Amino acid sequence: MFGRKKAASEPQGVSDQQSPAGPAVQGGTAGKGAPTPRRKDREAARRRPLVPEDRKAARDANREAVRAERLRMRQALDTGDERYLPLRDKGPQKKFVRDYVDARWVVGEFLIVFALLFVVLSFIRSVEVQSVILIGFWILLAVVAVDAFILSRQLKKALTAKFGEVERGAVWYGVMRGLQLRKLRLPKPQVKRGQYPS
Repeated sequence: MFGRKKAASEPQGVSDQQSPAGPAVQGGTAGKGAPTPRRKDREAARRRPLVPEDRKAARDANREAVRAERLRMRQALDTGDERYLPLRDKGPQKKFVRDYVDARWVVGEFLIVFALLFVVLSFIRSVEVQSVILIGFWILLAVVAVDAFILSRQLKKALTAKFGEVERGAVWYGVMRGLQLRKLRLPKPQVKRGQYPS
């Protein structure tokens, strides 16, 4: 009802012209000139496959990359190349600890050998032999524990003298390395016995 009165009060020429607020309705093209795309069509255009079309090629490429990375890491464990070592073995302090432990005679590296020997000897059906084996095994464990304590003190002192501050876990890393047979240590030893790092 208000619209009719307004339209009646306005001059006839004004209603046919373009208003300042909106586009012209008559006498020209109105809008974008193309229909608005439907929501369904827009979503279909944005849709991408979650899995590549050539899944076999992608899987093979990924497998090859993983294999190459493992090969580089294996070579680094043999040669001591810092670039491809696992994260637990990286860093100058870890390298120093490895060289220090590998240059030293550690009682703990023979623990596995003696443990296997004690297992074999335990099959002997004699109370006296069993007692000797048990006592010997406990003595060996005590010697290994004392040697590991001495090694940890030596590592801490050497690391403090060279680097000033000891990296967290570096001393324990060396103690655990000392409990492994020299030939089975990874990364492999890069120094000879008695060749301590400077």
